[in-house]
Amino acid sequence: MAKLSPLEEPLLNGDSRASNTSDPSKTKGNENLTRYSNAGFFTILTFSWISPLIALGNEKTLNHEDIPLLATDCSAYGLFQTFRNKLESECGSVRNVTTLKLAKVLFLSTRQGILLSGLFAFLYTCASYVGPFLIDTLVQYLNGEHMLKNEGYILAASFVAAKLLESVSDRHCMFRYQQVGVQMQSKLVAMIYAKGLTLSCQSKEVHSTGEIINLMTVDAARIGEFCWYMHRPWMCVLQVALALLILYRSVGVASIAALAATVIVMLLNHPVASLQEKFQGKVMEFKDKRMKATSEILKNMRILKLQAWEMKFLSKVIELRKTEEIWLKKFLAGSAIVRFLFHSAPTFIAVVTFGTCVLIGIPLESGKVLSALATFRILQIPIYSLPDTISLIAQSRISLERIASFLRLEELHTDVVEKLPRGSSDKAIELVDGNFSWDLSSSNPTLKNINLTVFHGMRVAVCGTVGSGKSSLLSCIIGEVPKISGTVKICGTKAYVSQSPWIQSGKIEDNILFGKKMDREKYEKVLEACSLTKDLEVLPFGDQTIVGEKGINLSGGQKQRVQIARALYQDADIYLFDDPFSAECLLDLLKSKTVIYITHQVEFLPDADLILVMREGRITQSGKYNDILRSGTDFMELVDAHRAALSSSIMSLERRPTFKQSSTTKENKNSLTDLEFEQNEENKYDQNDSIDDPNESKGQLVQEEEREKGRVGFNVYWKYITTAYGGALVPFILLAQTLTVGFQIASNYWMTVATPVSVTGEPDIGSFTLMVVYVALAIGSSIFTLARSFLGVIAGYKTATMLFSKMHFCVFRAPISFFDSTPSGRILNRASTDQSALDVDIPSLVWAITLNLLQFLGNIVVISQAVWQVFIVLIPVMAACIWYQRYYSASARELARLVGTCQAPVIQHFSETISGSTTIRSFEQESRFNDINLKLIDRYSQPKLYSATAIEWLNFRLDVLSTLIFAFCLVFLISFPNSITTPSIAGLAVTYGLNLNSLQTNIIWFLCTLENKIISVERILQYTSLPSEAPLVIKDNQPEDSWPSFGEVHIQDLQVRYAPHLPIVLRGLTCTFTAGAKTGIVGRTGSGKTTLVQTLFRLIEPVAGQILIDSINITLIGIHDLRSRLSIIPQEPTMFEGTVRTNLDPLEEYTDDQIWKALEMCQLGDEVRKKEGKLDSIVTENGENWSMGQRQLVCLGRVLLKKSKILVLDEATASVDTATDNIIHQTVKQHFAECTVITIAHRVTSIIDSDMVLFLNQGLIEEYDSPKKLLKNKSSSLALLVEEYTRRSNSGFGN
Repeated sequence: MAKLSPLEEPLLNGDSRASNTSDPSKTKGNENLTRYSNAGFFTILTFSWISPLIALGNEKTLNHEDIPLLATDCSAYGLFQTFRNKLESECGSVRNVTTLKLAKVLFLSTRQGILLSGLFAFLYTCASYVGPFLIDTLVQYLNGEHMLKNEGYILAASFVAAKLLESVSDRHCMFRYQQVGVQMQSKLVAMIYAKGLTLSCQSKEVHSTGEIINLMTVDAARIGEFCWYMHRPWMCVLQVALALLILYRSVGVASIAALAATVIVMLLNHPVASLQEKFQGKVMEFKDKRMKATSEILKNMRILKLQAWEMKFLSKVIELRKTEEIWLKKFLAGSAIVRFLFHSAPTFIAVVTFGTCVLIGIPLESGKVLSALATFRILQIPIYSLPDTISLIAQSRISLERIASFLRLEELHTDVVEKLPRGSSDKAIELVDGNFSWDLSSSNPTLKNINLTVFHGMRVAVCGTVGSGKSSLLSCIIGEVPKISGTVKICGTKAYVSQSPWIQSGKIEDNILFGKKMDREKYEKVLEACSLTKDLEVLPFGDQTIVGEKGINLSGGQKQRVQIARALYQDADIYLFDDPFSAECLLDLLKSKTVIYITHQVEFLPDADLILVMREGRITQSGKYNDILRSGTDFMELVDAHRAALSSSIMSLERRPTFKQSSTTKENKNSLTDLEFEQNEENKYDQNDSIDDPNESKGQLVQEEEREKGRVGFNVYWKYITTAYGGALVPFILLAQTLTVGFQIASNYWMTVATPVSVTGEPDIGSFTLMVVYVALAIGSSIFTLARSFLGVIAGYKTATMLFSKMHFCVFRAPISFFDSTPSGRILNRASTDQSALDVDIPSLVWAITLNLLQFLGNIVVISQAVWQVFIVLIPVMAACIWYQRYYSASARELARLVGTCQAPVIQHFSETISGSTTIRSFEQESRFNDINLKLIDRYSQPKLYSATAIEWLNFRLDVLSTLIFAFCLVFLISFPNSITTPSIAGLAVTYGLNLNSLQTNIIWFLCTLENKIISVERILQYTSLPSEAPLVIKDNQPEDSWPSFGEVHIQDLQVRYAPHLPIVLRGLTCTFTAGAKTGIVGRTGSGKTTLVQTLFRLIEPVAGQILIDSINITLIGIHDLRSRLSIIPQEPTMFEGTVRTNLDPLEEYTDDQIWKALEMCQLGDEVRKKEGKLDSIVTENGENWSMGQRQLVCLGRVLLKKSKILVLDEATASVDTATDNIIHQTVKQHFAECTVITIAHRVTSIIDSDMVLFLNQGLIEEYDSPKKLLKNKSSSLALLVEEYTRRSNSGFGN
């Protein structure tokens, strides 16, 4: 019995749906598997081992649990490691892989399946020529020339046996192709993923996440599809050779002319195929660019909407698509020409062959003509498949090259850090003469001459201005920065907390455990230490809440706390905090650990055993607080900046009546400094007044991907067909197809009737007339072939472009809640895989079905000319075929849909891994993430493989049924030879009968493939009817250009919820922000601060109440009119790939002078002048080549350009040092003195500077007054906060 893959283990996020050991229906699945492994010869031959799954699909909608598991030789688990080892032993290292070696190892690792499929392909080819070989003998038999007793029945038996052998070998060949394809795709996707985990920083700049996703979704899939074509080259040679033998027997020397014609047609194909290859490459290149842009835009949709830039960025995507369409048009026109050439090929070869016979006087008899015609029809397969094969080989080569060049990319060097065994050294970290650079080609290293020794249990604080190399120092300790020289040694396990939080989608609990076993006591301790307990009470499902992509449904503070909890739960020896918040409040819990923390809060420094001051990539000072305070200038500057900030807030306190310092306040163990209320305000709110009304419908933000159930509705097909020109081309295409089939039948009929049955018979029609009529009919058929090819391409192209524009417009206009609850993988999947199906696959499938149907009907008409009694069998057989197809399609549909929904998690997991690779590597969790990826690949391969098997199950049964019709005709003709019209017509009927099962198989195959592919249309149509945000501009209600001229914000009874199934967040706020006033908003996470800002920008529409700005109700004007008049410095500073100019002014509204002025104001002028391209200097994906502080200042620059009357600072100073903080606050003070400034405050200094403080708690206003009044009241939350802060700061300065 085949071993099962480890898919039974629970999948990522402890997702119970993926864990299927205990599920009774799963056991049924496992039986199915063992049934395949232990199946008898007959069961495997007839595919009966999959019958239970198809039967189950008829009883209920199939779910993933119902699908049998994969055997080890098909599972990514079983395949990946051996494949990787073989590749490494072949190439020495994955870094040295070449396209050829990759292809070789792929072939060798799946050779058993490849050789078996090759054997079946050989049998199929030989069996398919038995019919044409015997047809002449049959015509002569019917003409009365009997050689043996019962010769007729022997002939009939030979025809039928050959047909059955052809059918069985074809079905099993296809099944093996699929199996090999799934194996190859799994191996490649697993390799790409494993490589993605080890990419160095420079490599990530070369390949964006979007491009790597394309390698997984498009290139690996294409190599999987190539398995279908790999035997075609030698099969073509074999088919042509067998055809020539039969032709030589029928038409003698004229067969040489047939060979010449075949070669000409194949040669004609070469230039077209190479052009196709070029066009395909270009389409892929521009698709990559488009996907890269789309991926970045989706990541940053919130900021685009806040700035009212989304339509500008949509036009960018549309522009990229237009360039892609130029090449797509050429590619489609090429494919129409290919189709024309190869549907006309048999006719052309026939004309040449019969013309040669007439010229050199070889007599044509109807039996020999029919034998030749049947042979030409089979010859059409190698000729027709050759261009496809050549272009697929070419495409697969390009895809293999792309994958190989990706596998060759620079990896992170594992030898940068020397890991010492735990307890083997008294030093936790040692750096000697370290020089490191993110860009090794740069002459200016990022870190210079770093010498550092940290003993176990030490606390090291790192401080310095923005861009001084603090984060790079931590990165080099965890081995992320390429080393130029020096040594780095680490003794013990490490945990790292990054500057911008990385959260996986899935449960909060799984984010914290991060692969460790649950220890409830330790877990609760960690939650308490990180102040997460309160957050979890507020969240609808506590720690079982499913977090959206990039932690979208958590606030900035919550994300930070979750990732701190993740680090604490690991119980590592060394902790590295690249995050100003986390450090101080955790030092108590980490007493015995080695901790290195970056901090911008000078008051945290006295507690450190060692302080490192950094400037321009060097450690300029190091030592204890008081020592370095005396010894140099860099540290003094930082302290002075802090004192300046503090004294301004103390002065503002002194301007107001100060409060006496209360000696009774207990020192809070978790300091109240930076995280102020957001982290630790123990609000005395009544549990009964909890956010959730018990009757409120609770729901997770990220819902399962919607999967339509049942048949794909007729309206989906109808919409697809009528999108282009309202369906006006459809009747013309159908007419052209009907005429094509009509002319083809007429030409064959003419050749049969116009030639004598035997050598002795006299021809009634002269050979000249014979050929002229035949050529005329052939030309007619070719003209209509060309017409239908081009009309089909035009209709398909128009439909694809219209649906693309419609979907993208709807997605970009969707409300932000759509992006919060929809992982970007789902949208990207529609923009890449589904759009590809629409561009290329679906149009050819739709028209292939109608053409094959017309040919099938034509065949039946021809057969009924000789044996009208065929209808006796035809009707019940067709009824059985329809029943089988219906019976099968219930399962097939759901399997195809499962394939669709199981692909997105693979992509999403991958893009999450790439963005969190630093964290994953620092926790040494690569192998666990690799395992999760293998499980997800298997989860995708299961429905894919069984879907392919099911189609062979159906085809086998239909083949047997169509062979019944054929057998009936043969037996009838042989048993009642007198009832037939003429032997030649009977022969023609048998010739057409030979083709019945392949036509029927084609129809079913195309139908099923279309039904699977049309789901792409269904999925795109889903996104063309998304609910839209309010209108961008309301013509009748546009505010004046000068609005808002004062900036007064009046909020009345405001109630807000994020989604209908989620609880109310703001519960009736009423207050006024006076024009020109500076208001600080404070409150714990979940109190509604960020929600209030989002409602002000109408990212969320209020459920009740209203907001008036300068007496205009903001819900009555267009959202672009509103958002373009407000300014925001957002929580997470965002930059886009492009230039400095496009980042500051994407709408191109300002002059260079204005941009330079803004850069000077935000103190980035010198920084930008240093760069080569000045305003046109490059910004990489997500602004990775700028530091966090610099990105923050770019956001400040955008606001300075806009000069709005209302400015919002949303937790904007969270990850900036004090000096940058001062720049931002001084700039805002200076340039926005007349404006209304609303600050979601993290720093006490910025709260006290405010004219008013709004204190939110649980979506209600707890305090709203001037700081002066609130500070009078000792028990007010603000007073407690400021007292704590002042006391901490003063003790920090040694007072």
